[in-house]
Amino acid sequence: MTTAKDTDHGIWQTFVASPPAVKAVLGGVFVNKVGGFLNIFLVLFLTARGYSAGEAATALGVYGVGNVVGVLVGGALADRLGARNSTVLSMGGAALLTAALLYLPNYALLIGAVALLGAISQVYRPASATLLSELTPDDRQVMVFAMYRFGLNLGTTAAPLIGFGLYQLGGDSYDLLFWGEAVVAAAYALVAFRVLPARTGVKEAAAEGGAAPTGSYTDVLRDRRYLVYLAATFFNAVVYVQYLSTLPLDVQASGVPIFWYTLAVALNGGAVILFELVVTKKTQHMRPKLVVGVAYALVGIGVAVYALPLGPAVIVAGTLIWTLGEIIGGPVVFAYPGMAGPAHLKGRYIGSFQFVYGLGAAVGPVLGGFLFLQLGHGVWPVLALFGLAAAVAGYVSTRDRAGAESVG
Repeated sequence: MTTAKDTDHGIWQTFVASPPAVKAVLGGVFVNKVGGFLNIFLVLFLTARGYSAGEAATALGVYGVGNVVGVLVGGALADRLGARNSTVLSMGGAALLTAALLYLPNYALLIGAVALLGAISQVYRPASATLLSELTPDDRQVMVFAMYRFGLNLGTTAAPLIGFGLYQLGGDSYDLLFWGEAVVAAAYALVAFRVLPARTGVKEAAAEGGAAPTGSYTDVLRDRRYLVYLAATFFNAVVYVQYLSTLPLDVQASGVPIFWYTLAVALNGGAVILFELVVTKKTQHMRPKLVVGVAYALVGIGVAVYALPLGPAVIVAGTLIWTLGEIIGGPVVFAYPGMAGPAHLKGRYIGSFQFVYGLGAAVGPVLGGFLFLQLGHGVWPVLALFGLAAAVAGYVSTRDRAGAESVG
């Protein structure tokens, strides 16, 4: 068994040792998130065009559905076309559709373009994660995915500020903002075409005359243990997203100043960006199932703390507890799907994980809102049970040596 001393991969060492394609993917994740203004400004853009609030909200919902579908499609395309071709298709298509939104003359065309854009813009995500997994040794996977998440989080934090700056720079017009996002996507498509390899792993062997194994999402569904992992992912996502939906509702109903909610959210984002990479230097050497189980349990415990009489201390303490779970477990949770199944199914394993996570994040606000209407402040113990279920399922389903056991 490899020891922590043998695999003491720090942040800088892992980055330097990574091939150029991995560095390009890590940089591309950050750039794409920084340029990801659309979901932030879509509602404002449509209402400024004269559409109703209901029509704008519907468009945002359609965009979200497209996102969820896109990661499934992206998982299949990553296995069939390779990461480079999938990324070029995704970013090139996103560039064209983003710019086109400015010029479509009616709502029907806009809603169709938004749906297609929501899907095609997410195709690159499983492709990028698949390439990272294929080109990174197993003992460096967790640290590389910690860097991947760092780029996602940092880009997500910067995007609203940069988007607003472009909006003002364009004279309170959305033209420069949308064209800016389109240019970023097109630029990354070009970088992906020039830097990312055409084939890796199984596909390269097939190109040299070997027979490449075939597969589909049906093969993923046959891996019963991985299905439990996906269930744990779903429950955890449902619980995790409550800080964006149910928590502000409860804060408002309790009469607590909204400042404490916004402070807690800011603490979460800042702590993840500052500490996740550092903590991963330790967690990358720990048993994966223990990391996943503890991380999901901390998310559930953090939510359970909200069940106490709500006040500033409870809001901050609960948020910091589940933030610790996110910091401890995020990189392991994201790295595991790429190591859980056969090499020729990496894209589909990763795509199914991203699909289920996105589904949980979409279902969570609806479920949390419904439970809050029924139970009021009593919603938190119920949601904590979902967190406990995620922790148990995550611990049971995660293999300590990913891929070492037979599928099924």
